[in-house]
Amino acid sequence: MTLVKAKLVSTDGGGTIEFMFNPTQLAFRQRINLTKNSGARTGRGLPKVNFAYPDPCTLSIRDIMLDTYEESGGKSVLTHIQQFEKAVNFAESGEGKEKRPPTYVFTWGSQQYIRCFIVEFTYTLTLFLPDGTPVRAKLDLELEEVDESTSQPGMSTSGSVDRNGDSRASRK
Repeated sequence: MTLVKAKLVSTDGGGTIEFMFNPTQLAFRQRINLTKNSGARTGRGLPKVNFAYPDPCTLSIRDIMLDTYEESGGKSVLTHIQQFEKAVNFAESGEGKEKRPPTYVFTWGSQQYIRCFIVEFTYTLTLFLPDGTPVRAKLDLELEEVDESTSQPGMSTSGSVDRNGDSRASRK
């Protein structure tokens, strides 16, 4: 069986990010947003609740390993971290000031899990060469679902992403 790497496939022309090592777990979270009426109470004294809307799904991926120790004579792992950093700090470059954050589809093999933004990432450098070059890191990602209409205006999408196993999203 061939090893297939997890990826964040760009949907708006940015670069695809391929994971060095596959995740060990994917944690999905979905909530319903409710509005509570502070004055109206139920017979038990609880506030009356009205359904507002579903919040976007979030996907947390923890402990993603990045390791360049044996690759390229101990090349810095920071170049791999910068791919994720660019997705969050997209407005720092002059050309990105008017743009939205880049959108991705998190895929692993034939499964396309979620169309998303990277809303948070943290990393810890865990191994260094004697000269201080960081060669190993652990990365945590928080991805938030984004509707297809939130992608770049005018882009056509020929499919959708279904977290329940139906992979109909188009890859660009």
